[in-house]
Amino acid sequence: MNLDHFFHPYRTPTANIVDCLRFWTGEHPDAPAFYFLEDGETEEICWTYAQLDRKARAVAATLQSLGLQGQRVLLLYPPGLDFIAGFYGCLYAGAVAIPAYPPRRNRNMQRIQAISDDAQAKAALSVHDVCDRAGGLLDEAPHLKDLTWLATDRISDDAADRWTAPDIHSEMLAVLQYTSGSTGTPKGVMLAHRNLLHNVSLITYGFEPNRESCGVSWLPTYHDMGLVGGVLYSVFFGRHCIHMSPLAFLQKPVRWLRAITRYQGTIGGGPNFAYDLCTQKVTDEEMQGLDLSSWDVAFNGAEPIRATTLDGFVERFAPVGFRREALYPCYGMAETTLIVTGGKKCEPPVVRSFAGEALDQHCIVPVDEGHEGARQLIGCGRVLPDVDVRIVDPVQYRQMPKDRVGEIWVDSPSVGLGYWNKPETTQETFQAKLSDRTSGTYLRTGDLGLHAGELFVTGRLKDLIIVRGVNRYPQDIELTVEQASTHLQPGAVGAFSVDRHGRERLIVVSEGDRARRKDWSDVIGAIRRAVT
Repeated sequence: MNLDHFFHPYRTPTANIVDCLRFWTGEHPDAPAFYFLEDGETEEICWTYAQLDRKARAVAATLQSLGLQGQRVLLLYPPGLDFIAGFYGCLYAGAVAIPAYPPRRNRNMQRIQAISDDAQAKAALSVHDVCDRAGGLLDEAPHLKDLTWLATDRISDDAADRWTAPDIHSEMLAVLQYTSGSTGTPKGVMLAHRNLLHNVSLITYGFEPNRESCGVSWLPTYHDMGLVGGVLYSVFFGRHCIHMSPLAFLQKPVRWLRAITRYQGTIGGGPNFAYDLCTQKVTDEEMQGLDLSSWDVAFNGAEPIRATTLDGFVERFAPVGFRREALYPCYGMAETTLIVTGGKKCEPPVVRSFAGEALDQHCIVPVDEGHEGARQLIGCGRVLPDVDVRIVDPVQYRQMPKDRVGEIWVDSPSVGLGYWNKPETTQETFQAKLSDRTSGTYLRTGDLGLHAGELFVTGRLKDLIIVRGVNRYPQDIELTVEQASTHLQPGAVGAFSVDRHGRERLIVVSEGDRARRKDWSDVIGAIRRAVT
């Protein structure tokens, strides 16, 4: 299916990501492109398309003067608009952008060095405060000393006049997106310009925006959801997005909702925990003055989506205009650029109940909501155009029958080119083939799920816990733990297993209420009873 059919007249005529910003700079140079709320509330910085384009060209000209076209460049920015200028500056120069979080004392340096070493990066971009501070931290990561460090906020806009447009084609590598959940050796997903363009096209199809739409995002821009959903999509569609620091949101969740109210935001979202945080932390006093009636796409992805979270959020914020139909469950990952499936706009999320014991054995048995042992699953939406999703036996590589859970496999133009400099892992993950087909390859997501009109994700293939011979999904145990006591932090529970004396033992780790200092034996007892 050709996605061009869906987006005229809103779609930007582009062949690469650089064309998006150049197009809107020509069409609406003085229109706002991005806002950043420095304090998370009222202190705003605004860049127009023309200003962003000029800053990006200035960065690009500097990179070109250093011979960095085609090279990998780390982006180590704190929250703010400078990241966006640095990101587009890389693409304008024909360099490969590598988003990562900025260095901090006693944190991040080893991971940044591992990413830099893996990508063979040649330069690091940030603001002058970070560059100055990094000098004292490089003893922890000596390989980073060899990089060319550039404070892009100190580059004069006049350097833009020296920019020479490179020859950028759709297959050219644009981004190395290092997976957020990586352990051990980091893996960089190779995303070409065509991958990025296809995925923002899918988002446009799913979100159905109009010329009054605008986004409000607290998501970190080094993460795929913040980068693609909060930066690339906005420039692709040509409507502004309001950003704030993730820390500003976490410290005071109402700031996100106030920004939606103030700017009449229509699109905003995050992982499931963000909605829980708002429900629990926004006080009755803070509810005064909120108006969420403009919010029509509240996307939810990146972690298990819970029916109790959605119900609680709607109940809490319906009095200030939030509508259940705005909830937009979706599914995706860095390996697919971002989105794979998404809900239908203006329709409530699909919630279905299945027999829990059957799901543990990877069997699909629909039951009524009130059935004993029923487990509710949230549909993560329809398969979007140009995307092929299969439910596959992860051992036999055969498509599973409709009554069985299997591994989710994806074929889509949004699927990245593979992992940087890891041909064997790339072949295993990105080039899987069905045993009963002679052509076509798929991305193995590592997620388990079922497809019944909507995609339902049941868990991670490698995270399954076997207790006394029975498969258990860790997220089910984690939810049980959270509900066992009000003294536990929602979204801050981990369940896993270890082998001890030849027997698999269940381990639960949870973050507790920091204000509680006394004996925790009652909470531990409640957890054991609930899980047992």
